[in-house]
Amino acid sequence: MIDPRYPTGPFTPDPNPTPETRARHIERITALPAALRHAVSGLNKEQLNTPYRDGGWTVKQLIHHVPDSHLNAYVRFKLALTEDAPTIKPYAEDAWAKLKDSELTPIEVSLTLLESLHARWAILLKSMQTEDFQRQYTHPESGLHTLDRLLAVYSWHGHHHLAHITSLRERMKW
Repeated sequence: MIDPRYPTGPFTPDPNPTPETRARHIERITALPAALRHAVSGLNKEQLNTPYRDGGWTVKQLIHHVPDSHLNAYVRFKLALTEDAPTIKPYAEDAWAKLKDSELTPIEVSLTLLESLHARWAILLKSMQTEDFQRQYTHPESGLHTLDRLLAVYSWHGHHHLAHITSLRERMKW
């Protein structure tokens, strides 16, 4: 049985990133907004307010969480590309998911935000040279990381949450 928290499996870093693996990660990031839009197409209010698993976020919270998280990732890329191993600020994603903007904002706003964000992010990612992916940032809780790792994390992250929605739709036969 697949763990509903990790329908695509837990994140595992690339042991030896290559230009080909980077290109695949960038393509997944580029394609995510359309895939998420398709995944929620036709869902009604009740379905959007359904948790993807017991104790999990609702579909609506997931749709708002992804651009929140990916905005943070985009800023982390820009910081690491313009500063020497900057210390980034973590955020309380569970608390963010419970804020009124996640409750009251229509999902269309977050889907459009994600499309615009990923359009900019993809341009940045595709413009980076191999050595740029070796640039680092410091996470205060987990230490020093490369942009190669961050790229892989967010390639996984988007599809992880996409799978939460698509697997819920499959289970519920929506």
